Amino acid sequence: MDNNCDMAVRQVASIHFKNFIAKNWAPHDPDEQPKVSHNDKAMVRDHILVFLVQVPPLLREQLGECIKTMIHADYPEQWPHLLDWIKHNLQDQQVYGALFVLRILSRKYEIKSDEERTPVYRIVEMTFSHLLNIFIKLVQIPNPSLEIADLIKLICKIFWSSIYLEVPKQLFGPNVFNAWMVLFLNVLERPVPIDGQPMDPELRKSWGWWKVKKWTIHILNRLYTRFGDLKLQNPENKAFALMFQKNFAGKILGCHLKLLNVIRVGGYLPDRVINLVLQYLSDSVSKNSMYNLLQPKLDILLFEIVFPLMCFNDSDQKLWDEDPHEYVRKGYDIIEELYSPRTASMDFVSELVRKHGKENLHKFILFIVEIFKRYDEAPLEFKPYQQKDGALLAIGALCDKLKQTDPYKSELEHMLVQHVFPEFSSPAGHLRAKAAWVAGQYAHITFSDQNNFRKALHSIVSGLHDPDLPVRVDSVFALRSFVEACKDLSEIRPILPQLLDEFFKLMNEVENEDLVFTLETIVDKFGEEMAPYALGLCQNLAAAFWRCMNTAEADDEADDPGALAAVGCLRAISTILESVSRLPDLFVQIEPTLLPIMRRMLTTDGQEVFEEVLEIISSMTLFSPTISKEMWSLWPLMIEALAEWAIDFFPNHGR
Repeated sequence: MDNNCDMAVRQVASIHFKNFIAKNWAPHDPDEQPKVSHNDKAMVRDHILVFLVQVPPLLREQLGECIKTMIHADYPEQWPHLLDWIKHNLQDQQVYGALFVLRILSRKYEIKSDEERTPVYRIVEMTFSHLLNIFIKLVQIPNPSLEIADLIKLICKIFWSSIYLEVPKQLFGPNVFNAWMVLFLNVLERPVPIDGQPMDPELRKSWGWWKVKKWTIHILNRLYTRFGDLKLQNPENKAFALMFQKNFAGKILGCHLKLLNVIRVGGYLPDRVINLVLQYLSDSVSKNSMYNLLQPKLDILLFEIVFPLMCFNDSDQKLWDEDPHEYVRKGYDIIEELYSPRTASMDFVSELVRKHGKENLHKFILFIVEIFKRYDEAPLEFKPYQQKDGALLAIGALCDKLKQTDPYKSELEHMLVQHVFPEFSSPAGHLRAKAAWVAGQYAHITFSDQNNFRKALHSIVSGLHDPDLPVRVDSVFALRSFVEACKDLSEIRPILPQLLDEFFKLMNEVENEDLVFTLETIVDKFGEEMAPYALGLCQNLAAAFWRCMNTAEADDEADDPGALAAVGCLRAISTILESVSRLPDLFVQIEPTLLPIMRRMLTTDGQEVFEEVLEIISSMTLFSPTISKEMWSLWPLMIEALAEWAIDFFPNHGR
């Protein structure tokens, strides 16, 4: 708290304090003696709220983490006056501090349900009328500063936490709810200030006023998914849902369309905002009243906004050139997909043709065919490469629909030969990658000319040693579909050694569980024919496993792609062992490669992969001619794990 003290020292003090509170405020073991006395706790609770508003933002974040720990442990039983403090300060000069703490408090109950959620009703009762008054004053301020954006963002986050699982009954009154909705629609419609927007794209998307826009859309989308479909409502919510549909659903749709028009005329919207708006539109397509509102604008939306978002763009090209590994990671990252405008655009088109195919599929396909035609007719230096990429993405995304629909299903092979296969040799790397992906989507169709299937397969295999990493990765994924669809394995058998070689080169470059899926498919398909390669495969997969584990430990994130790929490596080893189960002598050769993995992963280090390791041990003991002394040395480790932490695995592997 000492303003005369060096800022770096204050920051270190705040981090130490946060870590101390996290470790010692509420012991995890109920039998453990508390490290902090009741008197000390009361002193900290009384002072931390006052200090919170006095410290700079850098320190406030650390104190916020402390308050979060304390609220989760103490509220409401040991901290009954917290809500009174918040209520008092919402009416006083300390509005920011009160909102900051109320956000932490409301978040405690965000995903709680039933009786655990009861405190939310008191929070809403005590604070929401004051929040509403503050919100009204904030939106009336002319030329608002960034500090105002921070206050509105906190109010939005508090509201979001309170309605995430269910809307509290106190908000059901039409006047109260209407007052909130008027404010959210005001914020949604109001243009974001031009002045002060950062030029750097990373800073710009997380700028305060764009965050306000994002949270507002989050709230409106959530209300729509909760109340947009009358069929899903229980009887007591039906009247409220009707009111929401009648008064607000269409207004929100209109605001969202206006917002999207910004990108049509060359303006800026953050990716997450575009993604959320398109999610609302996708949800609207299935509801007739909303679809009727959408229809007059549908062509502009589809061809001038949604389709351009599906196209490869300049920032994609920049990432492709400067950091191909990051390009691949983003392309196969589930979290990135959730936030991506391109994914949301594909979902919108898919939903549109699924629900209203008769009036939309034909005109969309005509539009795509026109792009193919323009591309074919243009001279090499003027070809619309980026648009062709978007058109191929659309064709791949609509694969299931086109396979089932006349007249398209009989034209698919011709379309592939005419417009997809030529791009295997495109000068544009992104088109070579997209051709591989689309070919993989359609590998299972019945080819009237097997030469076309063969040609595509060989092009995919050639793609495994393309100079561009993303092409090689997309080719591996497409290969999986071709291996599954291949009726005559003699097409692949002669090139199997070369295939596996390229495969492991790629695994040395990229950690991705989808790569391992392709390998599993090959092993599955060829069975005992994999025997000559089994030892080499296990050695390569073991090396890849250790690399992935090292990456996962360095990143220390549960959903790290390295951790997922590590699990995939062990699953692939199991598949290989199954495929050569009738060749016991191979197991003697493979054992030294797998022993270090089994030994280390039977300790607590291997909790994430324990299931897969036990599967490998089962195969090694079941199919080997004898159980070696080294394998027996694993038995005490298994017994120790069973006694200490692994009892949940016993039913599956107690055999």
